[in-house]
Amino acid sequence: MTAAFRKRLLDAATAPYRPAGHFAWHFARGKLSRDPVFFALLREGMLPAACRIIDLGCGQALLANLLTAAQRLHAAGDWPADWPPPPQLTGYRGIELMPKDVARAQPALPPGAEVVCGDIRHSDFGQANLAIILDSLHYIDIAAQNDVLTRIRDTLAPAGTLVLRVGDAAAGLPFKLCMWVDRTVTFVRGHRLGQLHCRPAADWRATLESLGFAVRSMPMDAGTPFANTLLLARLGGGEG
Repeated sequence: MTAAFRKRLLDAATAPYRPAGHFAWHFARGKLSRDPVFFALLREGMLPAACRIIDLGCGQALLANLLTAAQRLHAAGDWPADWPPPPQLTGYRGIELMPKDVARAQPALPPGAEVVCGDIRHSDFGQANLAIILDSLHYIDIAAQNDVLTRIRDTLAPAGTLVLRVGDAAAGLPFKLCMWVDRTVTFVRGHRLGQLHCRPAADWRATLESLGFAVRSMPMDAGTPFANTLLLARLGGGEG
């Protein structure tokens, strides 16, 4: 991917945040440009060809606008030849606990997408073939984590995909740095953090496999000093 294409995709994905205010736009640009997970999802073809998404802890719903922008560029013939076609976004429901993030997301949403303010422990997940949870589950206790994952399994059944990124609690100093940055960014966004409930990546994987997912894990911290692991979990043997 050339730097010029990356900038075009970034510009298209973040332009909808301008009406949401200065902070929303700058946060979107910073997160999409520096966090390796977003471009990796597209570059590596990790997502189903048609995505009806439930995004838990969605923040400003960056993924909804990234996929919408990717589809627009692809339709215009502006897409890397060595990348798979971007997925078609057929539905998007984001759930976010923090009202400020919901308020920033809502003016920027693409048609047909929604973000609701709610607690993922109790919110309706709706219908989906793809669940996204990026760096969110460690905010709730382990029993609640397992309950959410079970509900996601039931939502996605019989065939669906879960993309889960977690900090690897077995990774030593990089994990501690990851948690420090997590607290700092959350504070800057106007929120407070309570106790965090983290696990080694191997424990996350074992939990998903016990729920019937086939799991592939990969590091997702390229270009950062963190200890993030991406777990790509599928039901039914297909892409969902």
